[in-house]
Amino acid sequence: MIDLKDNVTLITGGGSGIGRETCLAFTKAGAIVVVVDIDVEGGEKTVSLIEKLGGESIFIEADVSKSSDVENYVNKTMEKYGRIDTFFNNAGITGPSCPIHEYPEDMFDKVVAINMKGVFLGLKYVLAVMIKQGSGSIINTSSTSGMKGYVNLCAYSSTKHAVVGLTRISAGEVAQTGVRVNAICPGPVDTGLIERLASGTGRTAEEQAEIKKRISLVSTPRGRFADVNEVARVVIFLASNYSEFINGAVLPIDAGITAI
Repeated sequence: MIDLKDNVTLITGGGSGIGRETCLAFTKAGAIVVVVDIDVEGGEKTVSLIEKLGGESIFIEADVSKSSDVENYVNKTMEKYGRIDTFFNNAGITGPSCPIHEYPEDMFDKVVAINMKGVFLGLKYVLAVMIKQGSGSIINTSSTSGMKGYVNLCAYSSTKHAVVGLTRISAGEVAQTGVRVNAICPGPVDTGLIERLASGTGRTAEEQAEIKKRISLVSTPRGRFADVNEVARVVIFLASNYSEFINGAVLPIDAGITAI
């Protein structure tokens, strides 16, 4: 087990899915975890689970697409702990699954605001802190959809490509400051996200089941979804000193789906 004792870790989207499981994994590694989410109930539930594990945690409500909210979660973390050692810039949404010519403009704007602008704002405010302290690791959540195109996911795939770009640019900018920026690109993961994707508007139960079956069959060369903890362990590695010479990496967690 990697030891991250007293590492101050800030995680957006910590109220569910990959975010929550990563919060718990960091707790088990000894970190202090700041949970950020727009979902108050989900975020507070994560804090409760952390406390049951004997960990230290606080919850901060935030809409990551709003500059004032992002600045607030950074400021509150600094007021409480005085530093940010790890930032898992993870919050995101999928949006609907449909062809571009049918894609609702308002939903496109929403996905861009959360998945792209939210990552940019997180970088903007957290990097300022980390550069000043001369240390820190940022892990952005992209996707295999950020490495190749996925039909019917124009907003999601485009924004995840943008996360890769932001990762590479920021990594170059901070390479000599003691700060590192990397990205993970999970393939299909066993979370509620796949369930929501399959249950698109107007789909029958049979159609949903067929979509989930197709996703499962092509999910990875191993023929299964990733377990959430398989993603969390990679994030912990990138937060640790074991990865201290890794900067600007775009790391697929997909059992090889983007390799073939």
